[in-house]
Amino acid sequence: MNRKTISHGLAFLKMHGLGNDFVVIDSRGGEPVVTPALARALGDRNRGVGFDQLAEIRDADGADFTLDFWNADGSRAGACGNATRCVSDLVMRQTGADGVSLLTTRGGLSALRRADGLVSVNMGPPQLDWADIPLSHAADPLHLPLPGDPVGVGMGNPHCVFFVPDAEAVALETDGARFEVDPLFPQKTNVEFVSVVGPDHLRMRVWERGAGVTLACGSGACAVAVAAHLRGITGRRVRLDVDGGTLEIDWRDDGVWMTGPVAHVFDGTLTPEFLAAHA
Repeated sequence: MNRKTISHGLAFLKMHGLGNDFVVIDSRGGEPVVTPALARALGDRNRGVGFDQLAEIRDADGADFTLDFWNADGSRAGACGNATRCVSDLVMRQTGADGVSLLTTRGGLSALRRADGLVSVNMGPPQLDWADIPLSHAADPLHLPLPGDPVGVGMGNPHCVFFVPDAEAVALETDGARFEVDPLFPQKTNVEFVSVVGPDHLRMRVWERGAGVTLACGSGACAVAVAAHLRGITGRRVRLDVDGGTLEIDWRDDGVWMTGPVAHVFDGTLTPEFLAAHA
């Protein structure tokens, strides 16, 4: 972070999708400013701002913008579907467009606003080979060698999906934390617990690596829909209830589309003193 940024403060936005909340920093037209130290400081809900993930908007060649994601513990996140929807809505409102293209470490993605005001993002095809998820050794992703017979799916970040009789009854804080760091996942993993509500209707609770329990997880919702279809539990289009609301997931030929609401809560400015302390 350069001295000019520190001396002038740093603008940010607070947004959320179904309670999955984000700090958004717009670095277009300049250099990236987020560091692990700054992400950790901002992610502290008592001494910073607090977020599930931080999204930094950067310039892009061949797309409308680039997005980088950070977890609250200062680690990098490979994908964040709800943050992607939130930032895409922001850029669409700025430009007056009904669709945008963007780049992430996942690759090129696209998003659009539907006539009903909900925002959809194509999260790309799922990663179903063990090495791409990734796992630490060869194993069948459809039946991972772990207690509970979970499914492994990559959506730009790894997911471990458990189908259980009642997602509400799971000890999420305990079991999520335990499986996040299982040696089967060399990059750690997001952990989802899912139960069936009705035909093509699921209930999901999630533990996100680097963040803990969250009210929603977009890439996790996509992974759950893929896993449920591969297990023969649902079709390719699923209604998914999370702690923060409801998402629509549609696994199409061109990728896994996720649709839901977004909210822009407030704008703020980080003080020079805060930035200097965490530069």
